[in-house]
Amino acid sequence: MLNVGDPAPNFSLPDQEGKVHTLKDYRGQWVILYFYPKDDTPGCTKEACNFRDEKGRLEELGAVVLGVSADDVKSHDKFHRKYGLNFPLLSNPDQDMIRAYGAWGRKNFMGKEYEGVFRYTYLIDPKGRVAKVWDKVKPDQHALEVAEALIELQKQAI
Repeated sequence: MLNVGDPAPNFSLPDQEGKVHTLKDYRGQWVILYFYPKDDTPGCTKEACNFRDEKGRLEELGAVVLGVSADDVKSHDKFHRKYGLNFPLLSNPDQDMIRAYGAWGRKNFMGKEYEGVFRYTYLIDPKGRVAKVWDKVKPDQHALEVAEALIELQKQAI
């Protein structure tokens, strides 16, 4: 996992439409980079819809939202359309970028061990540095929590 103050690793990943996004594309903006385990599952759907519903407020605060999972572009497209998501979902099936952010590893669910994506969120500042990290995410209220942290960080910068 990355720490506050670390430079955020650059990436080049396609979204649900195949458009490639890089971190450098967003220099000068706050970036909410949230990692989630799987498209169209209960917790991931709650979290995505929560960010969808708070997107206007987050944009007013100067932030963009990017979701990332190991699902492929086709899966992202279906998930994006089904829930009317209004931000890019980045696809990283080989997990290289997910691993660079420390969001891939051994998980345990109902007694089964497997490797997968951790539900982590990074708030990256306009200069490309990690400003805040969440490794304990409550999907149904997370976007509000991120907005509050963003407001606080912006106050500190004044």
